[in-house]
Amino acid sequence: MRGLLRASHFQPTVVVTAITATLASIVGRGAPGVAAVVAAVLAGQLSVGWSNDWADRDRDRRAGRRDKPIVAGAVASTTVGRAAIIALVLTVPLSMLSGWRAGVVHVAAVLAAWAYNLGLKRTVASAACYLVAFGLLPAFVTLGLPGHPWPPAWATVAAALMGAGAHFVNGLADRESDARTGVRGLPQRISYLGGLLIGAGLLGVALALIAVGPPDGPSAGTAALLAVGSVALVAVVVAALTGRERAAWSLTLVTAVSAVVALVLNGDALVV
Repeated sequence: MRGLLRASHFQPTVVVTAITATLASIVGRGAPGVAAVVAAVLAGQLSVGWSNDWADRDRDRRAGRRDKPIVAGAVASTTVGRAAIIALVLTVPLSMLSGWRAGVVHVAAVLAAWAYNLGLKRTVASAACYLVAFGLLPAFVTLGLPGHPWPPAWATVAAALMGAGAHFVNGLADRESDARTGVRGLPQRISYLGGLLIGAGLLGVALALIAVGPPDGPSAGTAALLAVGSVALVAVVVAALTGRERAAWSLTLVTAVSAVVALVLNGDALVV
């Protein structure tokens, strides 16, 4: 069970679920609506995490990734694969608890992540998977409200760019191992500097959209969070340029968390 939980990428799964649930609460989904969001997002994220480790099992073995549960022998690959399929199947009815519109959007986001895991990560369409998967999350939350409102464009674009920007920065540290194992996504097909600048640029635009998007402008708390995110983003560039890719990724997470919390604080502006 411990190996299976590790293979699910449990920490990011919990973080994404908690953030989406908080956003659902702020926009007024109510207790039943929030519970429906938690169930659907948790199942979807578990399926994505398990499918990722299952699909990458041979690549991880070749790379000597003993930190991966399947490679370390902590869980059988067949167990992980079956768990991924079961979680994906459960994601569909759980998503529909928020209504068919929201349900279709969430299933589409999860399928985009699956498509990445099962092959698109090796193509120029890798970043598109992130754009779709992250960009649709605000819509899943708001479409479950009475009247089924879509979120404002600035929130959708900001979420999409945040996901894609993180994808580019995350690819910096693994360029050599990705090349050895045949991963040729969009970040791997361009230069190191190009990937860094694109990733930082996308993250920067996402921060700017969260700052100027809400009709009443950013609150003091939002402005402070975005300032933290902006400083962290500058540090991302400095760390990457000095060969500290892992530090750059950690700082990217600081930027992303700052942006997401700022988005949550503006939850009332997501219903138009």
